[in-house]
Amino acid sequence: MSGMSTVEILLIAWGVVSVVFAILLMYRFLIAMKEEDTLILSAAESKMEEEQRQVLKRLDKIKPYVMWSGWLSAALLVAAIGMWVIGKLRATELG
Repeated sequence: MSGMSTVEILLIAWGVVSVVFAILLMYRFLIAMKEEDTLILSAAESKMEEEQRQVLKRLDKIKPYVMWSGWLSAALLVAAIGMWVIGKLRATELG
């Protein structure tokens, strides 16, 4: 990684985290498609109730990963922009 600036490293990290974030969002969307807003069951449809519980468990399990990857993506982007601005300001002062 010699020759790479801090901004480039931050942008690469941001890209990787953003791809992970997008994949997690797509996965969450696919799981949520199976979720029902209202579930009216008779005794014979108790299997559907268990399926909905499983869907909710999976959504609850993935939620922190989606949140953290989103916040990390935003933080890396802000850091990269900040480093770029600082670099431009320093170049202007020296120039």
